[in-house]
Amino acid sequence: MKKWLLIISMGALIASLTACGSGEGGNVDKPAMKEGKTVLTLSLRESTPFYQTLEKKFEEKYPDIDLQIHAYKSMGEQWGPGEFEKYRTTTNTAMLSGKGMDILQVDSLPLKEYVTKGFLFNMNDVIEQDQTLHKDDLQMNIVDGLKLNDGVYTIPLGYSLRVLVGNGDMLGNANATFDDTTWDWKEFEKVSKEVIQKAKENGTDEIYALASYPPEYLFQEMLYENYAAFVDPSAKKATFDSPAFVNLLQQAMKMNDDKIITSDEAKPGNQLFSSTPIRSPLDFVEGPYMLFDHPKLMLLPRAGDIAGRKGARVFTSTEFAIHAKSPAKQEAWKFITFLLSEEAQLLQEREGFSMLKSVNEKMINDLQDKVGSGDYTLPNGQPAKVSDEQFTVFKQIVQSADQYVNLDSKVITIASEESLAYFSGQKTAEEVAKLIQNRVTTYLNE
Repeated sequence: MKKWLLIISMGALIASLTACGSGEGGNVDKPAMKEGKTVLTLSLRESTPFYQTLEKKFEEKYPDIDLQIHAYKSMGEQWGPGEFEKYRTTTNTAMLSGKGMDILQVDSLPLKEYVTKGFLFNMNDVIEQDQTLHKDDLQMNIVDGLKLNDGVYTIPLGYSLRVLVGNGDMLGNANATFDDTTWDWKEFEKVSKEVIQKAKENGTDEIYALASYPPEYLFQEMLYENYAAFVDPSAKKATFDSPAFVNLLQQAMKMNDDKIITSDEAKPGNQLFSSTPIRSPLDFVEGPYMLFDHPKLMLLPRAGDIAGRKGARVFTSTEFAIHAKSPAKQEAWKFITFLLSEEAQLLQEREGFSMLKSVNEKMINDLQDKVGSGDYTLPNGQPAKVSDEQFTVFKQIVQSADQYVNLDSKVITIASEESLAYFSGQKTAEEVAKLIQNRVTTYLNE
């Protein structure tokens, strides 16, 4: 019975993959062939050792497919002025002509425009139907977070996290109590003031919550964490002229004026927090334990009016999509599923956390064993003293990460540019908020 169900499922899967493979007039385009193999093309921004290994492994598993990688830049080749825009223009032209590669690396490309114009294949149905994918092991919260117009158009190779690392000794000495799963920037400010005051009473001068952090940096961090509260890309609407956004600007300035944050570097041990990217299990140890003897990992604050907060903020570095007009969709999907297989996710050259929960747990367990046996030392040569309880926290942070927001770099740039007028004292927060609102609204409706 199971065999028949699998056959039926595979039939439905093939049907969904071939449904979009017809050209004009209903003729089905045939994929290119070379020496009896189906040619599958992959467009990359630049080549790395990972893709060389991936190509070899993929073709070993699928000897009837010739994976041809087309990288705009060779490995280690530098990007000159204007070259990145040339890369985007070249790719856009190919997509408009219907001659794009079968599979594309789409991060840093105009993804929303590609989806709107029907350039990319919606993988939502095939993900649901493909029984070779172990969806209970897959980080589906991240896949779902990448959806556009309720469709899955991209699959990430991996992901990273952004967390706040606290000085556990200072927080403990001040008996600081807060819930980082619910706290906002007002509570962050309150807690910071209390801990700084306690530290000064104990003889520590010039202590700051965040050092090397001018107010415009803090504002950007706030905007990253609260982007979804102010931008609705599907509705093409923004609310940067709202009191909540004005408050973010004013909070960043106030924390600078009150010397909770500083543009200057702090002396060792005189910094309470650090906003840190976590790109691999090693980053849980090397970053935090180089900063503090007893680091406390926590979530970054959010705006006070945002509910439903669960895990850490997620960002992806590499995403792949299938060209909607590709005649080799079946082969392209095989490549996507191979990317999500344990074999590919365990490749040492792959960057970031794995899209498979089991691989992440294995990576953290391996690191825990090395630390526990004394076989691992910090970059400064000191032994890493990480408790088993902390490794449990690491696993919880990785598995619960779900706050993916598709940040539009253009919107971030507009907000950053206009905000400087406020932080330099040239305009009020309300005036800057209106300027940002007008520019972003114009951009979203272009």
